[in-house]
This record gives sequence, structure tokens and C-alpha cells, in this order.
Amino acid sequence: MNLVAIVGRPNVGKSTLFNRLLGQREAIVEDTPGVTRDRIYGISEWNGIRFMVVDTGGFIPGSEDDMEKAIREQALIAIDEADSIIFVTDGRDGVTPFDNDIASILRSSNKKITLLVNKCDNTIQDNFSHEFFRLGLGEPYPISALNGHNTGDFLDEVVKDLRDFDPDEQDGRLKIAIVGRPNAGKSSITNALTGKDRSIVTNIPGTTRDSVDSVIKYYGEDIVLIDTAGLRKRSQVKENIEMYSMLRTSRAIERCDIAIVVVDAERGLEDQDKKIINQVNDARKGILIAVNKWDLIEKETSTANEWTKKIKESMKTFDYVPIAYVSAETKQRLYKLLDMCKEIRDKRLNRIKTSELNEVMLKLLDSTPPPSVRGYDLRINYITQVGVEPPVFAFFCNHPQLIPESYKRFIERTMRKNFDFAGTPISFIFRRKNTPWNERD
Repeated sequence: MNLVAIVGRPNVGKSTLFNRLLGQREAIVEDTPGVTRDRIYGISEWNGIRFMVVDTGGFIPGSEDDMEKAIREQALIAIDEADSIIFVTDGRDGVTPFDNDIASILRSSNKKITLLVNKCDNTIQDNFSHEFFRLGLGEPYPISALNGHNTGDFLDEVVKDLRDFDPDEQDGRLKIAIVGRPNAGKSSITNALTGKDRSIVTNIPGTTRDSVDSVIKYYGEDIVLIDTAGLRKRSQVKENIEMYSMLRTSRAIERCDIAIVVVDAERGLEDQDKKIINQVNDARKGILIAVNKWDLIEKETSTANEWTKKIKESMKTFDYVPIAYVSAETKQRLYKLLDMCKEIRDKRLNRIKTSELNEVMLKLLDSTPPPSVRGYDLRINYITQVGVEPPVFAFFCNHPQLIPESYKRFIERTMRKNFDFAGTPISFIFRRKNTPWNERD
């Protein structure tokens, strides 16, 4: 997945640009410097080319303020990781000393830089951009992130040298991303499965330098393991360990078919684990939870069952996710993970006959129909599967726009009770009766 980082000093409009690229309000936008602190990631597309965008905090070179140092370090990490960089400046302020300092850093990065002069709301204000030639970063693009003025021209430049496809997406091999919080044992699991020390393993969170692909042969089948990273250089700022880990995790999830979310048994399921599971689900990838360091837990007869019950109660939306209890140290049940991933892949590729779908689901949905909305009786007339990886189902009904979210969740629960989709998200499309499934409302 192509990665594009947005950088610039505080309050030049980076988050406004980020929101425009994603077409939705993901970043908080206020007229106050330093609002963006945590890194935000999203997927954008232009001219058929998809790329991941990272919105960085306001970059102040040389500042000794602790928060500004943390934000600066995050921005440097994003620059280091990026395939392309968008440098945002403020046309109304002109070139500032901070802009000059940032430009010097970017010139030494040897990355492609697209220079934006923001807050040029019309063609007259486009003249603000001329003085920015002296930054030595090529042609400046006058734009307005707020109203969209000239954004198409600069996006043409941003995507010009990006890959229009990811070779991994053309690869038929099963790709498994091993993701999770720092020090949960991701690299240890990869090393145990490959039989090689492909990744550095220590008890210091964030020691994996980069994501490392390993290819193993399992019962004659090539499987790609993507071990995700901690931190390129050890930082004293805990926030940046999480930032770097999330950035690498995001890219790995985009590339994989199945994500194994590694949970540290000594710490249990934490909020960060749940965020990663949500991220995998949003990407519509297969999901498997591996509770690692199981050898360190004192066990009784039903310990695993009690853990499973507790985990599923804490995230009821994801009760379809299989859970395995493993130990990278003793290799307990590690190869079971590969078997489970192959099973999840088969479920993601499974197609259910239309006749079977309608025979099973319509009968159940007719017995518990959608509630009336605005005086309309809602009826689902027909169901068919229209996609795999993930499975996608089209429901044809009389008023698709009125189907309540609560009823959609009921449909999913009913679908999962009657068809085995363990470990894979499923997607629904609701269309008006007699309308082609792929025609937008």
C-alpha cells in the first residue's frame, strides 16, 4: 500500500486537507495550533490509485517543549516511512523560518515532495504561491483544503509516481499478518514458525526494525508471514512507540488476507488489542486472536473456556472471531494457527447457493420482519451473494434506505447462526427490489 505523509508547521491546514482526501471528517479541525497529536490514518484514492494517508501533528524543528518534541519525532517517523510527502504551507503567512527549516529536512529525505500553498481560496490568491519557489522543493501548488480549490491538480502530481497496484494483491499465496501491541510476542511467533531468527526478539517493546516477510511451506503450500514492527529507533516517548506500531500495523493489515492479533496472556485483552481488531474488521480481513505466553498462566480444567467467555463478552460484536491459546516459547499449538488461518480463508472464499440462502434466511426473516419505519412496512424479498473475500450479500427489499442498523445486526447474527463464517467479516448491501445489486441509490 502506498503511504503518503502530510507534514507542515502547526495550523497550516493539514487536518483539513486530510479530511478532504478521505472525504469525511476523521481529524479534529480547530483554529488552534497543535490540535493534532495522535497520528490518524486513512485510505484515499485518486485516478484509480489507492494510497494510505497519515496526518501528522504540527512540525516545529528544534523546539525543546516535550509535547512538540514528541510531535516532531512522530512527523520524522512518518517522513521516514512514506513513499511520498505532502508539505503544507500557509499562503497568507508567506514563507516562515519554520517552513525553511522543514524544507531543509525534507530535501535531505530523498523522498518525492509535493509542496502545497494552502488557504489560496481563489485564482487571485493563487499569487500567494510564487514566493514559495525559494524553498527549493519544485513547483508550489496553490490550493484551498477548505473549499477544494485546485486540489485535483496537486493530486495528479501526488499519484503520478505511486504504484497503481500492489503486487501482493496479485499474489495467490495466503498472506498472514501477525499484529498486536509491542512486546506481545509477534516476532517470537514468526521465528518459531519459520525456524529462523528473522526478527530481533528482546523484552524491550518496539525492537522490530521493520515489517519482515517470511515464506514458509506448510503441507506443500507457500504461506507468507508478515511480522509487523515496533520502533525503528528506541524512543523515550511512549506515544511514538504506539504511533510507529500502528503505522506498520495499518500497512500490514492492508496487505494481508488474515490477521493474527497477538494478545499477551499476562496482560489480557486490552483496549489497544480491541482497536487493532476493529482495524482488521474495518479492512474486511480475516481475524484470529492468538493469546500468547499461555505457558506462563496457571491453569485449571476450564481456564481456556473461561478466558474465551470473558474475551467474547468484552467484545460482543466480534464473537465470531476464533481464539487460540499458544506459546511461542514452547511452540504449543503454534501450527494450529496456520490450520485455523487456512480454514478462515476457505470461509472467506465460500459461496452459498442463492436457493439455499433464500430458503434458509427468508423463512427466518419473515418470522421476525423489520419493524415499521415512518409508517412503511419493510419487507426483504430476495437475497443473493455477490462477492467473496470478504463474503458480500445483497438484500433486495421495498425500502432499503429505511432498514434500521439494529435489524442489520440481527440479520448478521441470524446469518452466522446458519452459515459458518467464523473468523471473517461479512458485508451486506441493501437494494430496492428489481434494482441491479451494484447500482447505487
